[in-house]
Amino acid sequence: MPAFDTPFLMMLLWALVGYGLGSIPFGLVLTRLMGLGNLRDIGSGNIGTTNVLRTGSKLAALLTLLLDGGKGAAAVVLARMLAGEDAAQLAGLAAFLGHCFPVWLGFKGGKGVATFLGLMLALAWPVGVAACLTWLAGAAITRMSSASALLSALAAPVWALLLGVPQIVTLTIALTVIVFWRHSENIARLRAGTEPKIGQK
Repeated sequence: MPAFDTPFLMMLLWALVGYGLGSIPFGLVLTRLMGLGNLRDIGSGNIGTTNVLRTGSKLAALLTLLLDGGKGAAAVVLARMLAGEDAAQLAGLAAFLGHCFPVWLGFKGGKGVATFLGLMLALAWPVGVAACLTWLAGAAITRMSSASALLSALAAPVWALLLGVPQIVTLTIALTVIVFWRHSENIARLRAGTEPKIGQK
């Protein structure tokens, strides 16, 4: 963890900014703007990339992936530039929580994978790249978004240690725990052998 020397009120401000950015439900907004229906009534009802892909629009899914990742990265970069590393990590955590538990949607948001990867890229790009490659490898092998997400999240703290970025390990472990929690239903389906493949409706 970094040294926490940013004033409390400034840290609180960046937590609120991070949460606000993270809580923007890009998947929901894009599917409505593109005339793809109410995402809450499609597939799992989740607001993330995987469920957007179930609308049949690869463009909408790609934009959701980039924007959900970008909002997490933006929170980190802005806080780092204007406050410091401690504020950057707090803003990143808040953005992740905002995506998973947005107040605008009754605290029922996404599972946080794209935002998690965006955070990793902004916090320490080598760790982020390694986490993204781990996701891609998992997806190629299993053809399951949830399995690749869990593998990527689990590997991220290990990558942080191996790549010499120990200051983000604590945050990364906390994010990984939340990713696993948010995927509890997916884990149950993986165990039962009923988890759908990527792109499957």
